[in-house]
Amino acid sequence: MAGQFEGKVAFITGAARGQGRSHAVRFAEEGADIIAVDLCDQIASVGYPMSTREDLDETVNLVEKTGRRIVAETGDVRDFERLKAIVADGVAELGRLDFVLANAGILPGFGEQRHEMAAFDDSVAVLLNGVYYTIEAALPYLLSQDEGGAIVITSSTAGLNSLCPTLTSQSRGMAGYHAGKHGVVGLMRYYATSLAEKNIRVNTVHPTGVATPMILNEGFAELVAEHPEDVTGLQAPLPVELIDPSDVSEAMVYLCGRSGRYITGITLPVDGGISVK
Repeated sequence: MAGQFEGKVAFITGAARGQGRSHAVRFAEEGADIIAVDLCDQIASVGYPMSTREDLDETVNLVEKTGRRIVAETGDVRDFERLKAIVADGVAELGRLDFVLANAGILPGFGEQRHEMAAFDDSVAVLLNGVYYTIEAALPYLLSQDEGGAIVITSSTAGLNSLCPTLTSQSRGMAGYHAGKHGVVGLMRYYATSLAEKNIRVNTVHPTGVATPMILNEGFAELVAEHPEDVTGLQAPLPVELIDPSDVSEAMVYLCGRSGRYITGITLPVDGGISVK
């Protein structure tokens, strides 16, 4: 049975592992072909191991197991020209572009490097500038088809609230993380209004902590052990500690599918109720 995204193509950043990999596989299960990009390298301000080329290769393997095609390349969302080249290569091979999932992200909130100014600068460069570059690289193709489409930006509960309840929880990395995740809400609203006449819908998704290597790592565990009060911002009213990447993927499918055909300009929390506690 054909999926609801049969004949469609999704461009997904940060696709080597975690949420991005989950989105790629889920959209492929629904029939979409995938253009995938990930840095597959380390950023010095990030205190946990980032993805590798082997991770991206595994995403390719999992998507191909669904029977769908995938074009996967390494690239930095901070490099607009590289993103344009990757999208151009993907569209040339797959024929079109319908969905943009601006998912790539970092969390420079662990280790001593989190207090360096580079942690703030890197956060904003990836989480805000990188989202803008991602959308701008893809937008000409969405507009050229005159068939509409959907853009979904991965923000965070930190894009709606503060996750730093104490003085000791402050760091330049966390300041940059909050600034970037809040900033993309403004970008979303800008695009949601200006692209509506072309039937391109734009929304943000705001997960709580997700069970991916961004949270499940030694640096985060050490932070929790030393300052448990600093992570109370992630305590949800619902009985959940970390959600699964698939929970976020289902929100992406909902917003990009027929179910979301009249939904644009919203901030969708997938956070166990943190935004209303």
